[in-house]
Amino acid sequence: MLKVERLNVFYGQSHILREVSLRVPPGQVVCLMGRNGVGKTTLLRTIMGLLPSRGGWITFDDQNVTHLSPDARARRGIGYAPQGREIFPQLTVLENLSLGLLAQGKNGGIPAEIFALFPVLQAMLERKGGVLSGGQQQQLSIARALVTRPKLLLLDEPTEGIQPSIILEIERVIRQLKDLRTVSILLVEQYLEFALGLADRYYIMKKGAIVSEGTTQELQGDVVKRHLTV
Repeated sequence: MLKVERLNVFYGQSHILREVSLRVPPGQVVCLMGRNGVGKTTLLRTIMGLLPSRGGWITFDDQNVTHLSPDARARRGIGYAPQGREIFPQLTVLENLSLGLLAQGKNGGIPAEIFALFPVLQAMLERKGGVLSGGQQQQLSIARALVTRPKLLLLDEPTEGIQPSIILEIERVIRQLKDLRTVSILLVEQYLEFALGLADRYYIMKKGAIVSEGTTQELQGDVVKRHLTV
């Protein structure tokens, strides 16, 4: 599904991602973990095409997408729910969802399964995004990424600043998507219990490089202590 090979990314002269390689197999949830500032968001933004790379390549569905624009990657089936949600506060819930379709070159109504996954949004279609709670905005961000039925969903810190009840709702949605096996998920998450309860595999980043990887069942306490705990 997704293959990242020896990816190098710079901000100016700062070397942010260093020879990063990872895999997201079809239908699986892969969690990318690490302390703040190690390059996790940079990696997701590079996979989405929002940042250029200076070395390495990205393959999606057996096609090299390294130099494609973000909209071209979206049309090929990559959805992205960014850190901080980035919904449009002056637009309604319906308009935010519809923009998700338009930005990816698709027309038509919002798929019914979006409201099955996020029933709260159906009751709020005419509300402006800016008046929603943080948890509702996060659900809207994920829903907007899902409206085009992507093959791969990039989720950046979906539990950040969210109340526990909404975290449970987001966990339910990810679990449903995982059970359907129709979308692969690359999840950036620091809430360890949440991540390991959902993921099939993990990668841990430190100083812009992958330092540990494996199945979630293989993740050892000493690795957590060395690379994840503060």
